[in-house]
Amino acid sequence: MDKSISQDIADLKFQLQKLIVGQENALEKTVITLIAGGNVLLEGVPGVAKTLLARSLAGSINSSFSRIQFTPDLLPSDITGTVVFNLKSNEFSTVFGPVFHQIILADEINRAPPKVQSALLEAMQEHQVTIQGTTYPLPSPFFVIATENPLESEGTYPLPEAETDRFMTKIVMTLPSIDDEIVIMERFCGERVPHAEPVLSIEKILALQNSVRKIHANAKIHHYIAEIVGATRTASPVITIGASPRASIGLLMCSKAHALLNGRDYVIPEDVIHVSMEVLRHRIRLSFEAQLDGITPDTVIKDILTTVSIP
Repeated sequence: MDKSISQDIADLKFQLQKLIVGQENALEKTVITLIAGGNVLLEGVPGVAKTLLARSLAGSINSSFSRIQFTPDLLPSDITGTVVFNLKSNEFSTVFGPVFHQIILADEINRAPPKVQSALLEAMQEHQVTIQGTTYPLPSPFFVIATENPLESEGTYPLPEAETDRFMTKIVMTLPSIDDEIVIMERFCGERVPHAEPVLSIEKILALQNSVRKIHANAKIHHYIAEIVGATRTASPVITIGASPRASIGLLMCSKAHALLNGRDYVIPEDVIHVSMEVLRHRIRLSFEAQLDGITPDTVIKDILTTVSIP
C-alpha cells in the first residue's frame, strides 16, 4: 500500500477532528463514503454538527462547495438551474443552479416536497443534470451530503425509497458526552475558533477513489455481501421492503474503502460488517406492527449479521 495514500487520509481526518468532537464514527464513515464515490445522508437532532461536518470536509479539500437550504417553497429549478431569455443578446441562455459544484450540502432535505427532492436523483446517480432537454455533466468528484432531523414531523416530507436508495450510506450523529461537550465549548468559545485548512487537492481525491476500485475482493466476499443483502428481502417477516442491488454495490465499495483506510489492498469480512449498518439501515422498510413493537432497521441488520455465515 502506497504510504502517500495513508498520509492523505490521515491529513483529511486530522482537519475534520479539529472541528468535529466526539463523532468518530460519523467522520470515518463520511470519509469512506467520499472515497467510495457515493453520497451520504446525515441524520441527527439539531446542534450535533451535521452542517459543520459538511463544511469542514469541503474546507479540507480544495474543491467548490455549495449549500442548498431545502424549504417547502423551493423549486427544482432552484437546484438544477433553468433557461432564461436574455433581452440584451436577444437569445436564450442557461443559468446553472447550485448543484453544479463538487461538494453539495443539501441542508434539511426532508423540508422540501418530493418534487424538489427528485431534482437530485439524476445528479446523484448519473452525475449529470438535464435542463429543458439538454444534459450537462457535473464536476468530478461530485459528493452530496444531505442532512435531516429525525424528530420533527411538522413541515417535513419523508424521503421516498427512490431518493434514499441514491445515498450510499446513512450516518446517525448522536449527542456528545459531557467530556466532549466541554471540549466543544473550549474550542468554539475562545479567542481563536478552529477552521479547516485545505490539505487535499481534487486530483488526490480522484486518485483515492481510483485506488478504492483497485482493492481486491475475492468471490467469497462477493457471496457474503450478496447473502447479507438478500437476507434483508427474505430473512424477517417484519421487513416489507428490502435492500436493492444498489446496496450490494455500495456495501462492496464501502468495504473496499474501509480496507484502504486500514492500509490493506484486499477486503476481509470485518470490513463488510463494519460498514453494513450505514449502507443498509435506510434501505429497509419495516411493517407498521414491527415499528409499534420498537423494532428498528438497526436491530434487523444486527440479527442478519449474526445469522449469515462469515466466510
